[in-house]
Amino acid sequence: MKSRFLPLLALLAGMLLSFSSPMAQAASASTGPMLGLQTWTCRNMNFDQTVAFAVKHGIKQLEFYKAHFDPTAPREETLRKKAILDQNGLTAYSFGVNATSLDQEANRKLFEFARLMGIKVIVIEPKNLAEWDNIEALVKEYDIKVAIHNHGTGTVYGDPATVKKILAARDRRIGVCLDIGWITAAGFDAAAVFRDYGDRVFDMHLKDKVIEVSADGKKTPVDTEIGKGQANYAALFAEIKRTGWNGVMAIETDSKAFAEDPNRLVSEAKAFFAKSVGK
Repeated sequence: MKSRFLPLLALLAGMLLSFSSPMAQAASASTGPMLGLQTWTCRNMNFDQTVAFAVKHGIKQLEFYKAHFDPTAPREETLRKKAILDQNGLTAYSFGVNATSLDQEANRKLFEFARLMGIKVIVIEPKNLAEWDNIEALVKEYDIKVAIHNHGTGTVYGDPATVKKILAARDRRIGVCLDIGWITAAGFDAAAVFRDYGDRVFDMHLKDKVIEVSADGKKTPVDTEIGKGQANYAALFAEIKRTGWNGVMAIETDSKAFAEDPNRLVSEAKAFFAKSVGK
């Protein structure tokens, strides 16, 4: 009787091994990008309202900014808010954009907060390049990634060449939060920049902008609905598909008008994202 079941047991064992193999695990992990929300979009709301907004729109991956989740707040306050997220099936996958300094112990608070929350990537934009020595030391100590955020022309990381120099000289756990709207406003092609950064893109801000030119020739970047601006999203999503990138693309807007009531912006962004990734 026992021998009759041996072939079946062998088959089941083989299936279990195949699912647990590194190749199988990599295949199951490569599910494409996830949609998230940068809560700067909800800056006119408090924490509880932002949670309700995310639940309403079915967005589970949240990147918080300081007004909603302060990394320097007392531990009890952090855990209280984390419990609310857990109850609502939401994840604080990241937070930022965080200020840093030459004071390593001040920067340590960001890493302690991330460890308490189980956050794997901290979004930062150091104003002083000398800060990178102590930041890199903390990355190694805590084994938590940091991602460099870019703003527009004239800012510290507005030119991808500056970012690439940092990436080349630093620990591989230091990467990029690619703000698609701002990289476009700075005159770069988002798809080309994404490709050039290779595997160092840890996070993206799903945003779109157009450059408006006044009568006197002044150029002003203005937020639009995502997918209706000048960002090269068709090529960017093609690159995402080609590489199997599976990070979070967090909806974000700098527009005061959109932030007054972000419901339409977020609903349209969800539809655009779903169409772009084929979900």
